[in-house]
Amino acid sequence: MNSIILFMIIILIASILQTSTGFGFSILATPFLLLLFNPQDAIQINLILTLITSVVFIAKIRKDIDFDLLKNFVVGSVLGLPAGIAIFLTLRLDLLKIGLGILLLILTFLLIKNFRVKQTKTRDILVGGCSGILTSSIGMSGPPILLYFSGTDTNKEKLRATTLAYNMFIYLISLLAQTFTAGTTATTWIFSAIALPFVLLGLYLGQLLFLRIDQKTFRIFTYVILISTGVYLLVSSM
Repeated sequence: MNSIILFMIIILIASILQTSTGFGFSILATPFLLLLFNPQDAIQINLILTLITSVVFIAKIRKDIDFDLLKNFVVGSVLGLPAGIAIFLTLRLDLLKIGLGILLLILTFLLIKNFRVKQTKTRDILVGGCSGILTSSIGMSGPPILLYFSGTDTNKEKLRATTLAYNMFIYLISLLAQTFTAGTTATTWIFSAIALPFVLLGLYLGQLLFLRIDQKTFRIFTYVILISTGVYLLVSSM
């Protein structure tokens, strides 16, 4: 029972972050889901629920999507997909958590140091490729895209809308690829169904939060999420 309550809390908070930031669900949920489920179930639950949050909410923010950038991300993600699936099929939980923790802390350090980069089509595709690898392997598309958006000073409206639109594609493709290559379990779909009411509540609360935070607060909020999750992953893997 305690595990189910913890699961519901994780999903609610992650859904709030997903709606208010565009990327928070997988970054927050994946580490904690790995405590409750085996890697395959944890990653596939994350894929399903992130996909749901994107599909439900995208119509309201469609006007903020950068479609040229979205197209480049999609092209890159398709190229990165096979490598991600190969990683997923040979996954070790301890190495996964260490790798995620280090990745998030490096990412946050670069953001805090005002990492900047000029946006180009080639870099769009490269970032999409890195994101595709991470999504199809560990269910986490956000870190490369977040770093890229922060490095190009993208406003929070465009960041959220384009990321959610991209998630609709990459999470669906990754879920189908994982299911086809490694299969799926009843646990994945039962707990995804249990989580659905909390996802919908999180979408509503997350939108209220988004309307009340400015760009500076949004950036600080991002740092706190990334640092906390990265440290937790490293500590819990020791």
